[in-house]
Amino acid sequence: MSVTLWLKSHRPLAGNALKQTIGYGVGHGLLAIAQAWFLALILNAVVFEGAGLEDLGLLMALLLVLFALRAVVVWLGERAAFTAAAQVRSGLRDQLYRQLQRLGPAYLANERSGALVETLTKGIDDLEGYYARFLPAMTLTMILPLAILLVVFPADWVAGAVMLVTAPLIPLFMIIIGSSAQSKNQRQWKQLARMSAHFLDVIQGITTLKLFGASRREADVVARVSRDYRLSTMQVLRVAFLSSAVLEFFAAIGIAIIAVFIGFRLYGLVMPLPDWLHGLPEITYLQGLFILMLAPEFYSPLRNMGTQYHARMAAAAAAEQMMRVLEATPQQRVAGRDVLRVARPFAVRFEAVHYRYEEGRDALCGLTFEIPAGQRVALVGSSGAGKSTVINLLLGFLAPTQGRILIGDQALADLDLDAWRRELAWVPQQPRLFQGTIAENIRLGHPAADLAAVRNAAARAHAAEFIEALPAGYETLVGERGVGLSGGQIQRIALARAFLRDAPLVIFDEATANLDPESERLVQQGIDDLAQGRTLLVIAHRLVTVRRADRILVIEAGRIRESGTHETLSATGGIYSRMVAVDAGLDPGGRVLTGADLPPASASLETSR
Repeated sequence: MSVTLWLKSHRPLAGNALKQTIGYGVGHGLLAIAQAWFLALILNAVVFEGAGLEDLGLLMALLLVLFALRAVVVWLGERAAFTAAAQVRSGLRDQLYRQLQRLGPAYLANERSGALVETLTKGIDDLEGYYARFLPAMTLTMILPLAILLVVFPADWVAGAVMLVTAPLIPLFMIIIGSSAQSKNQRQWKQLARMSAHFLDVIQGITTLKLFGASRREADVVARVSRDYRLSTMQVLRVAFLSSAVLEFFAAIGIAIIAVFIGFRLYGLVMPLPDWLHGLPEITYLQGLFILMLAPEFYSPLRNMGTQYHARMAAAAAAEQMMRVLEATPQQRVAGRDVLRVARPFAVRFEAVHYRYEEGRDALCGLTFEIPAGQRVALVGSSGAGKSTVINLLLGFLAPTQGRILIGDQALADLDLDAWRRELAWVPQQPRLFQGTIAENIRLGHPAADLAAVRNAAARAHAAEFIEALPAGYETLVGERGVGLSGGQIQRIALARAFLRDAPLVIFDEATANLDPESERLVQQGIDDLAQGRTLLVIAHRLVTVRRADRILVIEAGRIRESGTHETLSATGGIYSRMVAVDAGLDPGGRVLTGADLPPASASLETSR
């Protein structure tokens, strides 16, 4: 689908507001015709018939009423236009957010956050000019000039013919210049998206840049990117000003030609006409004044459409990015319709599961393992071994390329996705808190929970003590990403979410990483409590977490290489024992490793991202 068709296909989102905008525009144009007639009557009576103010009282009153009506209609039209654009923006933003939710983290991981944010904010805002200005202007261009011609032709066919011949020149040159501006505008939008993505990356990594002394170099890059965007913007503005000047020029030429024809013929009422004007119909002063006042109104919709054409180009550039997101195909599995019929807690089994992100990039290669019901299983491995892929498969964000995942004796692919996710709780390594109260953040997975349930969940997660010590307790406001709380406090709130959700399957993505010893102890106690009567999958590289697991699975290159308890695996001298040694800073023989002895980072147990 082309961009133009895509933009037009979303007109229904504007509802009746867009029709109201066009209706008010037509009404404004008809009032302008009436205003020109009454003004011509008044001037003709005063200038040529010697009428006084007492003779023109009614006409003056009607003229004032027309002025007031035009002002009211303009105001109503602006309100309707804003409403139409707001409804489209709201509808499209909702579609984009829902699509991003369907696409899941597998899609977002390959996109730059800054570019997506630019599309969701400025990109959608750029559509306002298209729906609030350009579409009404395009419709009014086809209605108002025709209405004025129907009035002018009976009064003077010469002026009507001039209007009819000169009118197409304005949209013609608008298209010629606009075709050049279109490519520049699209290039500018892409530069803006890249710049936004780059700026966000720089801001998020500012600490790392300073640590490595690269902040000054990055500042030079930012300055260069900003300069390129400024130059691109000036090119677009140059074309925009050029097109506006051309449109005004042709409109002024049309009005001037009409004025010349009318002026010479009015002059002929008292003086002989030039030879080249002989044969033209005569015209009265009233007709001449009326047509001269209508001439600017005739070209006004055409000029306005030319001006708003740049709003259409901005919307088209933004729409390209939206179409790319909306037309993306989710990698996650197609949801089934079955409900889970197995007893809680349930077992989870991977049977010869393959997953391929792209050709030549296999994340899982025949992965087979089982998480028995009610047990705690730890999955460890080097970065890129496939741990995150396992999580995404269980969460329903991805579908196996081959093989199947069984929940009890039911295939995960056959289960209703929303119903299945209600059986899950996920505690990530870096939990996300949102702007709001602490109670609202704990209720994220169970919005209907009452305060008593929230307090109980917080107590079991060892978070109640610090929450109740806050001035507003559970109603304390926290900022985005938990601004105002420590890392340990954020992790315990995330653990309270899991308690409140009370799901039979809980996935921990190294929930004790990056915590101080006391916070780690409290979180670990909460995990031990949560493990009672539930099935746990723990993605781990901290030994304190691994030691407590009923079984440890070592994954490498998308396959399970070792399986057993901490004690048995540590004694085998295999992959896991080497990882334990590296984690303790020892070699397998017990010698302390120096910097030269340490194995590459790929041999560590860091969580795959």
